[in-house]
Amino acid sequence: MISFQQYVRPESLEEAYELCQKKNNVVIGGMLWLKMQNGRRGTAIDLCDLGLDQIEETAEEYRIGAMVSLRTLELHEGLNTMTAGALREAVCHIVGVQFRNVATIGGSIYGRFGFSDVLTLFMALDAKVELYHAGVMSVKEFAEYPREKRDILVRVIVPRTPVRTVYLSMRNTETDFPVLTCALAERNGKYTCVIGARPMKAVSFDDEKKILAGGVTEETAAAYAGDIADRAVFQSNLRAGAEYRKKICEVLVRRAALALREV
Repeated sequence: MISFQQYVRPESLEEAYELCQKKNNVVIGGMLWLKMQNGRRGTAIDLCDLGLDQIEETAEEYRIGAMVSLRTLELHEGLNTMTAGALREAVCHIVGVQFRNVATIGGSIYGRFGFSDVLTLFMALDAKVELYHAGVMSVKEFAEYPREKRDILVRVIVPRTPVRTVYLSMRNTETDFPVLTCALAERNGKYTCVIGARPMKAVSFDDEKKILAGGVTEETAAAYAGDIADRAVFQSNLRAGAEYRKKICEVLVRRAALALREV
């Protein structure tokens, strides 16, 4: 069980940023995975008074506040239409509705958890994060951003560019952590495949060999899936072994490529 010496609701992003510079202080987000830790920490920093629980829509992008819940994303008509339901598929298996009503996109992205469905999909969507101090960077860049550089995630920005997207995952049980996650996106003829829960955090792969350049068929989908499975690195944990994950990767990528033809 985790405990805190004090609880603070900052009145500005500057105040939140200054508080989080102390190593023993924590931005609590939805306070779900965090509460499963053990130990005593300094200050719990709650961002709930900073107006970050809204989704703003412009002609160019969706601007998703860090405190927007996963359930809000799951039900958002515009985002699900744009992703052909991939966003709903990426979050609907995460524990249960009560959990998703509290869990936030900020906590999911900032944590850069290996098991994160959310990180996998938003990386494939070419999304960006806006950090209070460091500014805007791609989710892909943020995944490799040094953890010791403490900052406040303000929002996630999703471009409204034409994109076809498919999201798939493999789980041992319906609401368990995923054994493997896969997001495949195509924009302007360019394919990007993101593999997560390896069990390390998600990584992105381009179609460097142009296997799908001539279109998706049963043959090209199988060849592309084999290429991604060979390039990805897998490890073992209690949920699955590395070799099993590699086999599952090949299956999910092939299925995703074939499903993309119907999007």
